[in-house]
Amino acid sequence: MVLLKRIVIVCGHYGCGKTNLALNLAVDAAGEGEQVTLIDMDLVNPYFRSSEYGDLLEEKGVRLIKPVYANSTLDLPAVSPAVHSAVSGDGEGLVILDVGGDDAGAIALGQYARLISENPRPYEMYYVVNRYRPLSADTRETTELLEEIQAASRLKATAVVNNSHLKQETAADTILEAAAYGEEAAQKLGLPLAFTTAPEGVAEKLMGKIPNLRPVKVYVRSPWE
Repeated sequence: MVLLKRIVIVCGHYGCGKTNLALNLAVDAAGEGEQVTLIDMDLVNPYFRSSEYGDLLEEKGVRLIKPVYANSTLDLPAVSPAVHSAVSGDGEGLVILDVGGDDAGAIALGQYARLISENPRPYEMYYVVNRYRPLSADTRETTELLEEIQAASRLKATAVVNNSHLKQETAADTILEAAAYGEEAAQKLGLPLAFTTAPEGVAEKLMGKIPNLRPVKVYVRSPWE
C-alpha cells in the first residue's frame, strides 16, 4: 500500500496496536523506496513503543526520532527537537508519528498541531481501534475516546483502522467477528474505514472475506510471548 500523504499520524487507545501498525507502515514504505522517518511520540508508556525497535528500523532504512531519554533509566522523556523540522515545511519523504495512547499521549502531538495542519501537504491521521481492548469494546466508547484525543492533539482524525486482535491468540474468526465493529465505528465517526489488519499468517485465510485487508507482521510482542 502506497502512502500518499507526507505526514501520517497513528493514534488510538492504549494497547490497540498503534506501534505495531506504525512499524509496519514505516518498514513497508521504506521497502517501496520511500524516504521514511518514524517519530516516537509516546512520552507516557515506557513499554511497547517504537523506540524499542531501533535496530529493526535502521536495518530497513527508516530514520527513527525518539524521545530524549528514551531507552534510559530516566522517567521523564521529552520530545526531541528534531520533530519540529520533520513535520514542518514541504520536505521530501514520509513522516509517520507513533502517538502515545489516549488523550494523555496525544498532548505531546498537540505541540505540533499548527505545523502539521498548515503543512503544504495534507496529513493523514489514523484512529486505530481494537474491539477486544477494554474501554474501546463498543462504538460509544470508541467515539468518546476519539473526541478526547482530538481535543488534546488539536487535530482531526481522517480515517479509522480496524486493528482488532487478541495478540498471539488472534485467529481468522477474531478478525471476522470484529469486522462489523470496525465498519460501525467508522460510520458513527463519519470517517472512512481505511483498512482492516490481520497478522500475515491469519490474513491468508481471510482473502476475499474482508474488504481492504492489510496483512501485518507482528513486530511488537510481550516479553512472555
